[in-house]
Amino acid sequence: MRLVLVRHGLSSFNKEGLIQGRTNQSYLSEEGYKQANLTGNVLNEIEFDQIYSSPLIRAAETAKEIEKCLKKSFKITYDDNLLEVDLNTWSGLTIDEIKNKYEDSYALWKIDPEKLELKRTDNSTYQPIQDLFKQAKEFIYNLQKEYQNKTNQNILIIGHNAILRCLILYLLNKPKKGFRKIKLDNASISIINIIESNNSFNTQIECLNQTSHLKKKLPNEIGDSRIILIRHGETDWNKEGRFQGQIDIPLNERGKEQAKKASKYLEGVNFTKAFSSSMKRPYETAQIIIRNNNIEIKKIQNLVEINHGLWEGKLENEIKQIWPEMLKGWHSKPDSIKMPEGESIKEVSERALNAWENICKSQRQNDVTLVVAHDAVNKTLICNILGLSYSDIWMIKQGNGGITIIDIFKNKDNVLSALNITTHLGKIIDSTASGAL
Repeated sequence: MRLVLVRHGLSSFNKEGLIQGRTNQSYLSEEGYKQANLTGNVLNEIEFDQIYSSPLIRAAETAKEIEKCLKKSFKITYDDNLLEVDLNTWSGLTIDEIKNKYEDSYALWKIDPEKLELKRTDNSTYQPIQDLFKQAKEFIYNLQKEYQNKTNQNILIIGHNAILRCLILYLLNKPKKGFRKIKLDNASISIINIIESNNSFNTQIECLNQTSHLKKKLPNEIGDSRIILIRHGETDWNKEGRFQGQIDIPLNERGKEQAKKASKYLEGVNFTKAFSSSMKRPYETAQIIIRNNNIEIKKIQNLVEINHGLWEGKLENEIKQIWPEMLKGWHSKPDSIKMPEGESIKEVSERALNAWENICKSQRQNDVTLVVAHDAVNKTLICNILGLSYSDIWMIKQGNGGITIIDIFKNKDNVLSALNITTHLGKIIDSTASGAL
């Protein structure tokens, strides 16, 4: 099942800087309608099976505008489990008004919103984000029940900032303090793949906060500095599905073209620094992207790809014949496997994080830094940012030439502002080679 999540377009309250919550007094603005139309046009390439929407006006109008653009007509299902977070008396106030009136509560909302408690008009207390997670759980449960005997379903979901974050985080097994670690812009597209295996469901984030269809290539910067993390372009072994690991395979022609397209996509970005794995394929990708001889691309050994050991150079079917149980374990529980004469994912994560922390420490105010590395390395870094374990690498997708944006803060958790942007390489669905990892 593929879930395509869309946040509603710009609303009247968004424009005025007012907190919305569950109020239905906020409506879709003229710009919001235009955003919805642009979103519908790009989503027209996907054959949807159903559309679900929050019943609140700003989301419902976004859903209707998108539906008009699709290949076939739908009767939109309005589901109360997609309602936005209930912020009670905060709704309709500016942030400054909330800060002045509810200083302690607002501070907690910004730092750890999952612990926030508010009072209803009858003086009973409730936890708005915990309640929202319950909504997310019920929505996903009902969805899986509805489509349990069907395959390859594409489901479009239109909702709000907080509920969509909770849906994503619930599917990621609720990483600690995850709510503030992801960003969703108005009319952004996020894609989640849910794969059923052995009576359980596995989640993969294909992309997060994709905004290129809105003529906005990258989300606005929100941190003290920014890191743009990219997976290297395609190699012949990626195309063939061979395990590359630390065999130094160069880019193929398509990989070079992917790097050129990433460079074109990022041409308005003023990079101040650049780092790369010391291997050929990421370094060449970084060279093509930077195109600026004034910036030195520093090679980092700790960012090299996982050492697949005796698996390197082999196709998955060849590995399956010799190490069937180990391959099965790698696909189901990667932290339990150390490849013959190779590395464990724990070892990869530790060295990659060591490199990442040094890069983050070197960040100056307003730096925009390029980092180019590999599939497994990038996945462990993204897992760490989200509060996931290195054992959760299969929850993250990294396409060849895919662009991920991390906004860096000095005094709080970093934010994953976009994940695996690949629209510069094709359509909204990631069409890059899946490779062997």
